Amino acid sequence: MTSTDLTGPGDPADTPADAPRPAESDRDAAPQYVLPLVVRIERDAPPARTDALETAARAVLVLLADERATGDGEWAAAVRDWQDARIRKVVRRARGAEWRRAEALPGITVHGTDAQVRVFPPVPLDGWPKDLARLQVSGTHLDDPQEAEAPAPGGVVLWLNPELDMSAGKAMAQAGHGAQLAWWELTPAERTSWREAGFPLSVRSAAPHQWERLVHDGLPMVRDAGFTEIAPGSCTVVADHPALRARLEPSAGGC
Repeated sequence: MTSTDLTGPGDPADTPADAPRPAESDRDAAPQYVLPLVVRIERDAPPARTDALETAARAVLVLLADERATGDGEWAAAVRDWQDARIRKVVRRARGAEWRRAEALPGITVHGTDAQVRVFPPVPLDGWPKDLARLQVSGTHLDDPQEAEAPAPGGVVLWLNPELDMSAGKAMAQAGHGAQLAWWELTPAERTSWREAGFPLSVRSAAPHQWERLVHDGLPMVRDAGFTEIAPGSCTVVADHPALRARLEPSAGGC
């Protein structure tokens, strides 16, 4: 699995959408943090790829909404420092005793249909807990045993770029980025509604003609920094949340 970095400025999760945003130079100069995610992959029972992607995206949202990550919470300072710099996420894999050691560290385990993903408060790039630092980043391949159903009409969908070939870890991190961008753009009432519903969402690969339309719709879009696997500036995910789509204005944006 792999690390990924969200390019472009973003709003901290507990500030209004019209708050001043850090300049790109300020984000690069700030101490760099990373959000660790660990996916449980037992040798004989790996999760389905789509299930893992959706669970990772929900895990990011669960952390952002947790009272420990906001206000004066015990994780709030680390989350603010992380969001003031480049938004980096690293997905690692664990099984057996490795997973049990990871679960003993402060964090939140989020369950999908079969997938389990544990998200941890951000850590400095060079300050990983040893039980997480030793986990493998690459070498895992996840498949969907059957084609995923069409997403529910009117639901939240994180659309993947169909032209990019990403590993499971890379795609999990990108889905997490997309969920985070949507979260930043929502009002407090919209965030509360989504959280109380359990953060329902789908992750799907867009059809090529659909992707061409999505990147010009004005919805939140992830552009990767290109540290691993794909070219810098590649558009990877469009976050299609019904509350955001309802207030779209025509956009000349795109990828």
